[in-house]
Amino acid sequence: MAALTTVDAQVVRSWFSHAAADLQAAKDYLTALDAAIGDADHGLNIARGFSAAADKVNGEYAGEDEVGTLFKVAGMTLMSTVGGASGMLYGNFFLRAAVVAQGTRELTPAELSAALQAGLLGIVQRGRAVAGDKTMVDAWTPALAALSAALAHGENLAAALRACVEGAEEGMNSTVPLVARKGRASYLGERSAGHMDPGAASTTILLRALCKAVDPEYTPS
Repeated sequence: MAALTTVDAQVVRSWFSHAAADLQAAKDYLTALDAAIGDADHGLNIARGFSAAADKVNGEYAGEDEVGTLFKVAGMTLMSTVGGASGMLYGNFFLRAAVVAQGTRELTPAELSAALQAGLLGIVQRGRAVAGDKTMVDAWTPALAALSAALAHGENLAAALRACVEGAEEGMNSTVPLVARKGRASYLGERSAGHMDPGAASTTILLRALCKAVDPEYTPS
């Protein structure tokens, strides 16, 4: 099956299905990351939230063909089912993306990039974090910069999303030596260095899931 060139409602449903499965599989790993610098609940919370979002868009909203509506439903579901700050951040991400995708049945690569950028802005405004603070923003920022650059260079959607994931992975790994300046990890001060940020890790898993939804031949490295 060839990679897709646009993102429609079915791709969004597939994205959430992959994300739910992959976050469930990574639940213990994410919990271990969070145990080192947080509340040890990120894996459980994120897996539960994305499972609920996947159930919603593939169940009650299985007949919905507007991308913006599905993003909004997912965002609201994440806010209501995920405990802690991550629920508000991921929820706000999809609510902001929904505004850009409102009334749209199919996103072009450029429109998808714009929606994801709006989502990142929502995270930044909600969490008041910037790159370097040791948060999920450290994965989102290089990921979406790589996506935008790849599209500007004429790459197709699948290739651009692979670049996006590579950016997320680099950003995720860059959090290890950082001292946290936001969130519960910031309470540890210098002791937060040497640990990967769990939000950056779950962000990377989420973007890998989007790659899978667009390109069935994509295999995470």
